[in-house]
Amino acid sequence: MNEIQQNIAERFMRYAQIDTQSDPFSADFPSTSKQLNLSMLLVEELREIGIEDALLDEHGYVFGTIPGTTNKSAVETVCFCSHVDTAPDCSGRDVKPLLHENYQGQDIMLPDDHSQVVTTKEHPYLLERIGDDIITASGKTLLGADDKAGVAIIMELANQLMNRDDVVHGDIRILFTPDEEVGRGVDKLDMSKLKADVGYTLDGGVRGSLEGDTFSANAMTVTFHGISAHPGYAKGKMVNAMKVLAHFIDSLPKDTFCPETTEGSEGFVHPTGIKGELETASVDFIVRDFATVNLKKHQNVVIQLAQEAIDAFPGSRFETTVNEQYRNMREVLDKHPHIELNAVEAMKRAGVEPKQDLVRGGTDGSRLSFMGLPCPNIFTGEMGIHSKHEYVSVQDMEAALSTLIELVQVYEQNA
Repeated sequence: MNEIQQNIAERFMRYAQIDTQSDPFSADFPSTSKQLNLSMLLVEELREIGIEDALLDEHGYVFGTIPGTTNKSAVETVCFCSHVDTAPDCSGRDVKPLLHENYQGQDIMLPDDHSQVVTTKEHPYLLERIGDDIITASGKTLLGADDKAGVAIIMELANQLMNRDDVVHGDIRILFTPDEEVGRGVDKLDMSKLKADVGYTLDGGVRGSLEGDTFSANAMTVTFHGISAHPGYAKGKMVNAMKVLAHFIDSLPKDTFCPETTEGSEGFVHPTGIKGELETASVDFIVRDFATVNLKKHQNVVIQLAQEAIDAFPGSRFETTVNEQYRNMREVLDKHPHIELNAVEAMKRAGVEPKQDLVRGGTDGSRLSFMGLPCPNIFTGEMGIHSKHEYVSVQDMEAALSTLIELVQVYEQNA
């Protein structure tokens, strides 16, 4: 590996060993205090690099500025953002990152659990990375490339730009967030502290991916109410809310309308949890679509099926609640087309083929875009995320770093 590849691999592997899993059931912010262990380290390293204003605020956000080197006064301030937390889906404790140098297309058996094999059949992108240096976990945990790959790329960008005088750029703002994986990544972000004009999250997958479309998202709860009676004397009286709920769940479409049968730009409704007793039973849904107008249509299907369920159980009733979660950032980015155009130009200059795509989910950028910071998503190479098979290519991270170096110059040159 060359020096930059060694730097970025070392950074990433060091960060990956710090347990930063977030907790969806915690009421604290950040949801876990251990996320701050990495955030404090990042502040320390930024200051060592020479970023004097690096700080960790009371809510767990890391801020810092790479000072501009341009004489132009109209260069937009660009923010690069990644999240420090890892997903609660798979253990993130005692992560052992392993470097597989000069990967040659073989399946990778993970040493701490030989039943865990990263195969090219399940992960065909590996075949595009032959000759790269691949980092995996050891078989018992996730790796944390989502999104410590993004963190490492931004940190190495800071290191490079603070030690080079051949890259002319405007001010660059750094933002590291907690709790992205549990949907709260920017809940307490003070935009007045950020002071940026445009942004990019570093939280994407395959080399060249540039994502400006996310789902629009609502949370929906359907609650059924039954009628309680003593089970020994319940004939003609009892209506069991749990049975109404079961009937309703069974009526949900099985070959459409759900995550396991949709792809591309198709939306879905997905039950995520149920609870209940005789009198009251409820189910929580996430409702997703790239067209915000379709959310109401999906919710109406759910309401119709709920109505059919109570019709089958006379005496029962239901109610629904709907809460907005985030919206497709395309609605904002279309008003600022230069943001994606600049990223495409930067990738081309860096020798990376742009691949504009959809995010079948959300990012911090979804909400940042509606908070005044238009913010598409750029690749990091993170693959197999939220699982023990997670991996990342060192060369993909280097390509992302090269893209960012070109990108800040595009902004300066176009000012």
